[in-house]
Amino acid sequence: MNNEKTYLINKIFNNENIRTVWDNEEEKYYISVVDIVGILAESKDKQAYWRKLKQRLKVEGNESVTNCHGLKLKASDGKYRLTDVVDIEGMFRIIESIPSKNAEPIKQWLAKLGSERIDEVFNPSIGIQRLIDLYRLKGYDEEWIAKRIKGIQQRKKLTDVWKDNGINSDLEYAILTNDIYKEWSGMTVKEYKKFKGLKKESLRDNMSEFEIALADIGGLTTKELAKKYKPFGLEENRKMAKEGGQVANNTRKDIEARLNGTIITKENTLTYQYIDDTKKLDN
Repeated sequence: MNNEKTYLINKIFNNENIRTVWDNEEEKYYISVVDIVGILAESKDKQAYWRKLKQRLKVEGNESVTNCHGLKLKASDGKYRLTDVVDIEGMFRIIESIPSKNAEPIKQWLAKLGSERIDEVFNPSIGIQRLIDLYRLKGYDEEWIAKRIKGIQQRKKLTDVWKDNGINSDLEYAILTNDIYKEWSGMTVKEYKKFKGLKKESLRDNMSEFEIALADIGGLTTKELAKKYKPFGLEENRKMAKEGGQVANNTRKDIEARLNGTIITKENTLTYQYIDDTKKLDN
């Protein structure tokens, strides 16, 4: 499983949070084993229960255990820990090993989960609604969600123009995006995330209304400049990206002069704090 091609999607079963990962490359879901086991076993220490069950399944030669992948998933305390995940088929096998009244409802939930992506191919609005529901679950209001969806659309239009102008790799997209952000914020995307105390989280999801507006102005201006002047290749497109960022920066300066203060903020939407990253994961 390529970590760069996976996306964490928290799923809900009977108000229980189940950490679920979508692998874009393999086009399948992977589910946190300990989360499912905790619901099935109704154990106070689901980690200990899974360790014992895992040992027993290994002795029995159960293929589900050998097919487990280890991914760093966010725990309830906000820390990222190495966690066993398996695909839906493997999870069904593990469920068979645990006598539980919740087994059948979990099976039905997993079956529905597996059909979601297939349904989205035929009806893309399902994916959009899933995104909206996830933002609602995180506490964002309807106005913010509407702006976020629009921002995603605008970003796609910008990358389409870049593609037409000879930009093909993810690295080149990142360089151009950094050029825009550097001009109006003084920081690259990575530096901006560090400034806000973010790691894996989305920068846009943790921006203020002013910051989102500036990012939109920079991106929109860059898109229109690239459409009009049709630069080709990375270096020519970088000039347009920097000009787009400069327009956003001029807007920022005007607003800050009138407000007599900065509108770039460290504020974020995190409900947790990271501990010292130098500490190693527990075995």
